[in-house]
Amino acid sequence: MAGIHMVNLRSVDLNLLPIFEAVYEERNLTSAALRLAMSQPAVSNAVARLRAVFNDDLFVPHGRGVSLTATADAVYAKLHGVLSTVRDSVSESRGFDPKSSTRSFFISVPHPLGPLLAIRLRDRLAVAAPGVKVLFSTRSRPVEQEQALLDGRFDAAVDWLVPERNRFSETVLFEDAIVAVARQDHPAIHKTRTKKALNALTFVALRPRVEGGSLIPGIQEWSHLMPNMALEVSEFLEVLVVASQSDLVGLIPRSMLKLARESFQLRALPVAVTTKTIPIKLFWTTSRSADPAQIFIRKQIESASRAVTGRDLR
Repeated sequence: MAGIHMVNLRSVDLNLLPIFEAVYEERNLTSAALRLAMSQPAVSNAVARLRAVFNDDLFVPHGRGVSLTATADAVYAKLHGVLSTVRDSVSESRGFDPKSSTRSFFISVPHPLGPLLAIRLRDRLAVAAPGVKVLFSTRSRPVEQEQALLDGRFDAAVDWLVPERNRFSETVLFEDAIVAVARQDHPAIHKTRTKKALNALTFVALRPRVEGGSLIPGIQEWSHLMPNMALEVSEFLEVLVVASQSDLVGLIPRSMLKLARESFQLRALPVAVTTKTIPIKLFWTTSRSADPAQIFIRKQIESASRAVTGRDLR
């Protein structure tokens, strides 16, 4: 790791590591002190010792907080997963009580229903596990998702693209599909009845997340139709906006139809885009399969996904 010299762990106070994590995540010494139930001078002293250990500034004063050096980013990427694993091991040895637990989870949900799933999950946890904290990444093109799961930065992911490695477990949450939508007064709403007519339209769609062909049958089937793509965007929300404000026909997951109708006044074209579905899966690192807390949060995700999608998508 660039900028980090080799150190003898026996000479390092390992109590400094949670302090590093808190300052990194809070970007503020006072906030980190409150989080750790320490005084600010004590945190400042610990940061000074950390700088000596790593031979780097790590946290540079900036405004009312601190900015991070490249070395701090590199240390956190390695350290956070290790600390999470240690906390999980301690919690598992003591048992898991949702009502009293203060565990934190980080879930990746690239599927466009991610924000809605997050809301439903938070509502459920407010009752079942009020002290549990869940953070979400809803980027449609997550960076290094597989490695983040292996490192412990993500506890689980909901996606249609699944890791190729054999170190993950998975379950299908629901079956999705590709549908075409257009504004209510679009001529295609009444005239498009066949695949040939569908192929004559011009589309806006999400930019492909992977290079080359997809192994998912539902996506493969659509790509073989060679659609006339006028615009590719980074988020499905942009597809809905463009389709509602233009003559372009949007391509979206079937699970977004309710949102498309109610919020953007879009209607689905009366012709099937594909005959094959796209399984939306929940997956996680196999080594964490037996963790009671992880089992609990996965069950909560499954229940939340049913509330968001409805029975018609299962």
